[in-house]
Amino acid sequence: MTETIKIELYVENLGETQAIATQLAHIVPAGTIILLEGDLGSGKTTFMQSFGKALGIQTTIASPTFTLIDEYMEGRLPLYHIDLYRLEPPQVPSLHLEEYWRGEDFPLGVVAIEWASKLPTVPAEHLKINLSVPRPERSPLSSQNLNLDPDTGSGEFAESEEFVEDLPCDRQIQLIAQGSTYIDLLKQFQNKAAILFV
Repeated sequence: MTETIKIELYVENLGETQAIATQLAHIVPAGTIILLEGDLGSGKTTFMQSFGKALGIQTTIASPTFTLIDEYMEGRLPLYHIDLYRLEPPQVPSLHLEEYWRGEDFPLGVVAIEWASKLPTVPAEHLKINLSVPRPERSPLSSQNLNLDPDTGSGEFAESEEFVEDLPCDRQIQLIAQGSTYIDLLKQFQNKAAILFV
């Protein structure tokens, strides 16, 4: 069975969510597969906007709800942003998504899949990111020590970016690494962000 580890965070504002996305974007290698889960309005696209910006993508990232797949080639790594919201699981195989992480027909980059629960087969190794708006009672784990800047990974991050969606400010974020490559990635993230494992 593939080894799995998890970090669970409570963030109090959009800036902290953006900072987590930015820090991850700074350390992901080519070939990274990110599976994004969360209800409508949980912040998946906001997360990817900050992630893409940190990769050096100048184009504003929007959720590819109707195009299904958007390719961004101008950053540090190619970003293949996929949204399965409008599809049923039996329709997904026709997209041939595995081509994006095989590195043969497309340059290896980061494959980020929103509504990844619709994948009929999940890649054996991946980083899953679950975003949710927490219940009214506050989670015992706070990100008060996570005060990262979206560009440098340190300092404060203002919430005035034009692309930020009108979403609840606080949310629960789970980062779940499956497989040795992603476990190492999450440990590197933990060291840089000074976050404790749950």
